[in-house]
Amino acid sequence: MNIRSWLALSTLGLTLSAPLVLAQPRSSHVDATSYLSSQPEYLAWLELRSNLKDNFDDICGDTFCEGEYSNIQSLRFQCSVNSGTGVIGQCVWVFAASNEELNPSTGEISVQTQTWTCQSPLASGTTMASLLTALSGTSPLYATLPGTSTTIYDGLVDCL
Repeated sequence: MNIRSWLALSTLGLTLSAPLVLAQPRSSHVDATSYLSSQPEYLAWLELRSNLKDNFDDICGDTFCEGEYSNIQSLRFQCSVNSGTGVIGQCVWVFAASNEELNPSTGEISVQTQTWTCQSPLASGTTMASLLTALSGTSPLYATLPGTSTTIYDGLVDCL
């Protein structure tokens, strides 16, 4: 029963046997950029994303970028954050690559594309603040994730 119905009944002198329950606001998730509330946090987030991309570019040729898809590119690292609690819902890193084959007799190029969405192996309850702290510095790809013994690199090994 909503509050309007309860008020209508109470003006008639009727009472309710069930207690009135007010609706609780739903928690919602936003992207990390929208969640961050200070310039230092925002700058830390931008630095984290930039350093992850640089770390990946540094190792790509010797690890993930061998074989059929030798040009894997980092597109974006993104996290969802509960706007009320700061707890991360999920972080994913999206990659794309292509493989081109040239037909020498026709000059035609056939292209095969591939994308990957790699979920970061975060511990349940990880907050955005703890993630920014743990992954600060120039090598976030290899930093231990809060509450785990794993790294974002470990998650890429399982994904790429």
